[in-house]
Amino acid sequence: MAHPAESHAHAKSEPNLPNTPLPNSRTVVSIFGVKPFRIGGGETLAREISAQLAARGWKNVLCFLSAPADPVREYLSLPNVSIEVLPDSWKLAWKPTVRLARILARYRPEILHLQFTGFISPYPWLAKCFGVKRVFFTDQSSRPEGHVTPRAALWRRIGTRIVNYPLNRVICISDYVRDCWLTFDVLRANRFVRIYNTVDGSRCAAEGSALRSQYGIPEGRRVVLQVSWVIPEKGFDDLLAAARLVVDQYPAAHFVMAGEGADRHRLMAETAQAGLADHVTWTGSVARPLENGLYAAADVVCQVSRWEEAFGFVIAEAMVSGKPVIGTRVGAIPELVRHGQTGFLVERRNPAELAARILELLRDPDLRRRMGEAGRQLALEEFDLKANVARMIGLYGI
Repeated sequence: MAHPAESHAHAKSEPNLPNTPLPNSRTVVSIFGVKPFRIGGGETLAREISAQLAARGWKNVLCFLSAPADPVREYLSLPNVSIEVLPDSWKLAWKPTVRLARILARYRPEILHLQFTGFISPYPWLAKCFGVKRVFFTDQSSRPEGHVTPRAALWRRIGTRIVNYPLNRVICISDYVRDCWLTFDVLRANRFVRIYNTVDGSRCAAEGSALRSQYGIPEGRRVVLQVSWVIPEKGFDDLLAAARLVVDQYPAAHFVMAGEGADRHRLMAETAQAGLADHVTWTGSVARPLENGLYAAADVVCQVSRWEEAFGFVIAEAMVSGKPVIGTRVGAIPELVRHGQTGFLVERRNPAELAARILELLRDPDLRRRMGEAGRQLALEEFDLKANVARMIGLYGI
């Protein structure tokens, strides 16, 4: 069960923010190559970076692929924040490079931080041309299923070191990501640092009965939740196959599939064909799932990805909400889910093993409670929003 006030790390008040813009303050330009249509992990991170910069007298220019939706803009609009639109910032192309040059000329930042952009780009050298003192890149990229990182060819190692010579640090969101880069060997090891992605435990809803009612989940059902893009890489086919096995043995089970994606309508049709429509709810995209009680409504949370996850925001959010997690042994997931302590790990594409672990948790409320409590404690220690952003600001040299 989630009790945000339990953690002293989240009991601290937000830094006092100035009441007026800081026209003469020093500036960071933060490029987030995402479309900010909801308040998710990336948007929460952007706001916290801005808040901690404001407490130190710095401005933050947030650059997104598109203009934020109104609720997101309101959430991000601190007194020290400017918001810019930088379309196609993830592409190696002329137009986004010119647009970024205009932004750098307008704000004259001392620091440029690249997130959700390509690792090979003209941006680091462009920054240097405009007098930027420090350049950072955060690697948020998951790898394809079964990916094994080779050592790069000599020409690639030399070329990458030239292109990214201005980079001060590459921030890796998991040990898995850092290990991939160290094996690839395109930059010196001391240029890479691991700082986990973050979750704000203070945003957890205390209970989820209203959300269960909203989606018509019958009383007495035990909810198994997965939240992600509905694409093949996220393993929804495997979870639906496991659902058939679980419901046959445990009729009180109810699966909630939250998210949008290319495979959603196909999987909804297969759910009906399998006779599971009364036991599976497809919610579509859920705005602010922590606050809205999506995790609070769940008994078990799954993240059964097939590709090599770089981190897993859903896992961190589930853990800070006090829920046991079942994840696949891919990418960074084994770093986040401690097998037998905070949840279970299963092999990808193995619905039978997944179903067995779901049934084990559904049948044992004490096990769910113990794992949930252990997961919450681990999340508060490893994924704390304020602490991890403070580490990042420390890397900036501020």
